[in-house]
Formats: sequence, structure tokens, C-alpha cells
Amino acid sequence: MPELPEVETVKRGLNEIIKRKKIKDVKIHKRQLRYLIPKSFKNNMINAGALLEVERRAKYLVFVFKHGYMINHLGMTGNWKLKKNDYKLEKHDHVELIMSDQQRLIYNDPRRFGSMIYEEDIDSFFKSKNHGPEPLGHSYNASYLLKKIANKSAPIKSVLMDQAVVLGVGNIYVSEALFRAKVSPLRPANALKPEEAKLVVKYCKTVLKEAIKAGGSTIKDFKKAGGESGYFQTRLKVYGREGQLCISCDLPIANVKLAGRSSFWCPHCQK
Repeated sequence: MPELPEVETVKRGLNEIIKRKKIKDVKIHKRQLRYLIPKSFKNNMINAGALLEVERRAKYLVFVFKHGYMINHLGMTGNWKLKKNDYKLEKHDHVELIMSDQQRLIYNDPRRFGSMIYEEDIDSFFKSKNHGPEPLGHSYNASYLLKKIANKSAPIKSVLMDQAVVLGVGNIYVSEALFRAKVSPLRPANALKPEEAKLVVKYCKTVLKEAIKAGGSTIKDFKKAGGESGYFQTRLKVYGREGQLCISCDLPIANVKLAGRSSFWCPHCQK
């Protein structure tokens, strides 16, 4: 599933190619995504006016129009591609947005876990999600984290992946941040010391920024808005490296399941 850096990369790519264009027509070829695309979607999009920009909130893409918002979650395999008028539809193309310059922005999603809705009140939509702060924002800091985990005895990795604690850090980047902070993913969250909380927050931000700069990680199906793959996966220090030697101590990287997710770590370096 695309994580925050991947969604941020797609957002930036979309802003380069479609800003301030108007949607002239919408073609819905397959309504069945995670939720059925409503019949009102087409008219709402056509009447929304100029597309001002694309924003990211958590792992959602928010298409900001003059008169409303289109909210898109990429699910596991969702991707956008910009094509010319002579493009022939492919098997998993679900929605076409036909622009004022006749170019076509097409949403493709082989596994159909993505979603796409139109909303007039964006703040009410996200308020209902009970989200924590953005990990790159000022409100995500050591003081906040220590208060949030004070009564949580679950493993710190599982807690950091709770969207009510912090938004969208994701499995890959939590694993990498905890390695850099030298904190075991198995450590009870409320056992973190203040100086460790500072390091966890610091490296969550650092790893995400590095991944965004690198264009995200290609582990399975992620692609940028233009179809290119990200390459932060070449810099991963623990994720996906089970049995390989740790870059710091030359002992094998371990893998343990936490909340059904693979958690890669170095038992020697991470305490």
C-alpha cells in the first residue's frame, strides 16, 4: 500500500501536470472500488470549476476545486496516469477525467482497494476520521508523543502505526525510524524514555523527508503520477532485509510479526 512519501510524491507529480485545468467530462468505466462510486460523482466533478491544486492529508489525495473537493485513497494498487486523446483504455482503468486541453487523467486500480468521493465540506470529512497529527508537522513532537503513549503498553511499532496517534508513517518507515533511533519495535510504548521519544520523532521525520526526496519506495505496486517507480527502497537499512547482516553490527536482521505486519529490526542494535 502506498505510504505517506508515495502519496506525497504522487501529489507533487499531479500538481505539475493538471493545476488550474477544468474537468470537461468524466467517464466512469467501473464504479466498484472499495466503495461504489456514486452516480452523482460525474455531475459534481463537472460542475466543480477549475482544479486549483492537489493536496495530501494523511494518505489521501485531495483534489481542490473552486467549488468542492475530490478525495482519493490509492488503496494498494491505485495510480494516476496522464494520457492523450488517442489512448486506448486498459483493463483496470476505472475513471477518466477529461481536461479542458483534451488530455485525460485516468485512475487505474487492479485490486480495487482505492476510493474516490466528492465532498463539499472537507474538514467535516477528515474530522470524522479521528486522525492524529501529520508526522511532518510541528504538533508531532516528543512532548505530544510521550503524552499519547503514557497509558499504552502495546509495542511501540504498533502504536506508531495507529492513525489516531500519528498519521500515515506506515510500516516501512516506522521500521526504518526505530532502527535509527535504536529502539526495539517490541518495546512497550509507555516504557520509552523522553530522550528516546525525541529520537523516534526525529527519525520519523527524517526518514519520511528522505523518502519524499527520493520519490518514495517501490516495494510492490507503487508508481509516481507519471508512471515512474520510486527508489528509496535502495536506502532501506532493515525493512525487507531479514537474515542479511546489519549495516552497524554485522549480525542478522530479524523479522517479527506485530499486528499481522512484518517488523524488521536488529536485536543487537535496537534495545
